[in-house]
Amino acid sequence: MFNNILVVCVGNICRSPTAEFLLQQALPNKTVHSAGLGALVGHDTDATAKQVAEQQGTECPTHSARQLTKEMCRQADVILVMEDKHKKAVSRLAPEVRGKIFLLGQWNNNQEIPDPYKKSEEAFQYVYQLIANNCNQWAKKLK
Repeated sequence: MFNNILVVCVGNICRSPTAEFLLQQALPNKTVHSAGLGALVGHDTDATAKQVAEQQGTECPTHSARQLTKEMCRQADVILVMEDKHKKAVSRLAPEVRGKIFLLGQWNNNQEIPDPYKKSEEAFQYVYQLIANNCNQWAKKLK
């Protein structure tokens, strides 16, 4: 039913690729991809985000940041976003997909995932744990 999962953040270099990699590992039979609302198109995963994820045993394949499009939203069965304002932005881009947009932190009291970009390694570690915990919750629901 939910075979095409789209994860969205702002730049598509920190939070959404991390969630994409975690969900791909947890749900190998699903299509998981990510995009950004203001993507740094063509950039790889942020070096600190990648380092922290790899230290935790997460495989981080080569990534190229992509700008979110209406078509991506339409093709996705579920769209997972990091912050409430991202739900609103995706809804403005593609109003017809409003019913399939959820916070990644949906199952943890609608927890928002803060942006660690240009912050300390500790901030990235904190955000990684939030993302990992929430991806585990989603993986259980989407299997």
